[in-house]
Amino acid sequence: MPPKKRGKAKGKKGKRKKTSDGNELQEKYKRSTLDVAVLKEHLALRRDVARQAQACSHSLKSRLAVLEQELDEEREDKKDINADLTRQYKSMQMETGVRVHQLEIEVSRLRQQLTLCQQDLQGEREERQRTVQEKDATIAELQGKIDNMETDYERILHDTLDSLLSRLAESKLRWVDESTALHFNNKERLVDFGLNPLDI
Repeated sequence: MPPKKRGKAKGKKGKRKKTSDGNELQEKYKRSTLDVAVLKEHLALRRDVARQAQACSHSLKSRLAVLEQELDEEREDKKDINADLTRQYKSMQMETGVRVHQLEIEVSRLRQQLTLCQQDLQGEREERQRTVQEKDATIAELQGKIDNMETDYERILHDTLDSLLSRLAESKLRWVDESTALHFNNKERLVDFGLNPLDI
């Protein structure tokens, strides 16, 4: 391979250096232009984001205002409900107290009535027991009198029957005697008339 000439090599080297510097400037220009475009695009994007953020902020503020209003309304409703419940509770408590007092009075009255009824019932039981005892005593007394009367009537009846039987026996004897005497007289009369009493 033949040796290269230095002069010619130096000339070519300088020319290459100029071309390289031009390329660098062009590359820097392109990069700068690209950077500017990127920055513009980034700036536009940031502006869009800022606008969206601002719109979102307005929307959120509006929503927050609505929510705060609703919260205030809820608080007012809650306050009204609490006030109404408190009023109803106090009214119910008062009504309950009055009702309890009325029931206590009613219970006291009923207890008094129960005590009086128990006393009346006890008195009626005692009166009934006394009446039953008196009736039992009267019945026992009457039964005793009836038993005595039955005994007396039985004795009188026996005495009467004995007396009647005795009289009947006496009458029978008397009738037998009279019948015998009459029969004997009749036989004598028949004989006097010439008749045989055995034939008759």
